[in-house]
Amino acid sequence: MSNTTTLKIIYTSDIHGNAMPILYGTNESADLGLAKYATIVKQIQNENENVLVLDNGDLIQGTPLMTHYVKEHADEENPMVGILNRIGVEAGVIGNHEFNFGKEILLDAINNSSFPWLSANLVNDKGDPYFGKPYITKSFSNNLKVAVVGVTTHYIPNWESPGHITGIEFKDALATLKTWVEYIHKEEKPDILIASYHGGFERDLETGEPTESLTGENQGYAMCQEIEGIDILLTGHQHRILTREINGVLVAQPGNNGKMYGSIDIGLDKSKNDKWQVTSKKAEIISIGEVDADEDILHYMKEIETSTQNWLDQPIGFIDGNMTIEDPFKTRIQKHPFIQFIQDVQIEESGVDISVTALLTNDSKGFNPTVTMRDIVSNYMFPNTLVVLELTGSEIKEALERTAQYFVLNDAGEIIVNPTYVTPKPQHYNYDMWEGINYIINVSQPVGARIENVTYHGQPLKDNENYHVVMNNYRATGGGNYDMFKNKPVIKEIQKDMVELIHAYFDKHKTVKINTKSNFEVRV
Repeated sequence: MSNTTTLKIIYTSDIHGNAMPILYGTNESADLGLAKYATIVKQIQNENENVLVLDNGDLIQGTPLMTHYVKEHADEENPMVGILNRIGVEAGVIGNHEFNFGKEILLDAINNSSFPWLSANLVNDKGDPYFGKPYITKSFSNNLKVAVVGVTTHYIPNWESPGHITGIEFKDALATLKTWVEYIHKEEKPDILIASYHGGFERDLETGEPTESLTGENQGYAMCQEIEGIDILLTGHQHRILTREINGVLVAQPGNNGKMYGSIDIGLDKSKNDKWQVTSKKAEIISIGEVDADEDILHYMKEIETSTQNWLDQPIGFIDGNMTIEDPFKTRIQKHPFIQFIQDVQIEESGVDISVTALLTNDSKGFNPTVTMRDIVSNYMFPNTLVVLELTGSEIKEALERTAQYFVLNDAGEIIVNPTYVTPKPQHYNYDMWEGINYIINVSQPVGARIENVTYHGQPLKDNENYHVVMNNYRATGGGNYDMFKNKPVIKEIQKDMVELIHAYFDKHKTVKINTKSNFEVRV
């Protein structure tokens, strides 16, 4: 028996429904997705003796493919899971976006899987892991034993619709991981322990300085500093591209949307004490690149992909005027017809006259004169539903001050996007625009004192008066650190998601004539 061996770990994170090597908004080919990754996995498995393939969560939501699957094909095998089954994934981790379509879709995906889904800190009322296993062990050649424990950011209740997470307790990921790492070392005695965490880093990896308010959403840095016995920490959630060693723990994060994957090589030696010792560890983040997609996967995907493309190409309405987005920054500082359209949909559906929305991504292009389903899902990619909250005038002003943090002034005194909304993770979706009230954001004023002249129906907004406001469910639960919305009275919940509501709006108003109301101003 050889005294040396190696282990190769390859893993994905935040695939977000990207199975096929295309961009659905334009249908252009792209170097991303699990079909291409499958080719790489097979090659690595053929060339290496000890290979461990993992997925770190946020797998089943994020593309029109998956939206269409849930709407029309949910009685069939989840295609994302079907691909991972075929490429030999050993374990997956529950991500926060796994809950977006509801618990039934997630449980079906888990039941479809030939591999376990790990999340030690998501527990039932008895304190046991809700989704089954907290960890796995696997033995390789030369009696090499590897353990993988999975945990999920416990911040999910701050974002997700309560009905999607009923019966699940979200325990602190850091404390839970510490407990299970100690247990695994005592009971399993693995040669290598891998923690796979659907979460990211709350501090600068070099200086240790906080990079976000320490809410507990991301705890990767603390895990490396405070937990003994982790050899490798696989991370995700933030969509960052990084490798580093922190306090002796090798960490990695492979971006998002299946554009890259993590590759970790571990060297081991058992010359001393007849026990494997780690002698080297190296991590790389590698682009999927121009490799051909796996033919077996393309064949497996053919039927649902064809159905998805037919669905996307359906014309459903028309725009009279220009509703295309040329500059996302300008769209956020001056009322744009597309934002007006979304506000109008929310107001008509909810029956209230104050609405909140955001331009969800800088990739949004708005609508051309003929609107297809492809246009809708490209602009509104999250399966958000709507909630009407009862808020006081002072709470509305507090929310406006929160959204005003999106802007700062550069050295020339020009308004720009606050860098914290760009790195380490783009969060443009956390800048809100309001309808039904008039207001000014004065960026030259200090944070917390930027909102001026807030009026409702021509009168000053009253701090102690109650107002009904419609917004998406993510924001209504306080998502994006809008804590002023947490636990506020819910007047109405609209269970249809925004894709359905926009479709229904076009059914009612076949041709939408643009009519932009300039109700806010961003200035210095």
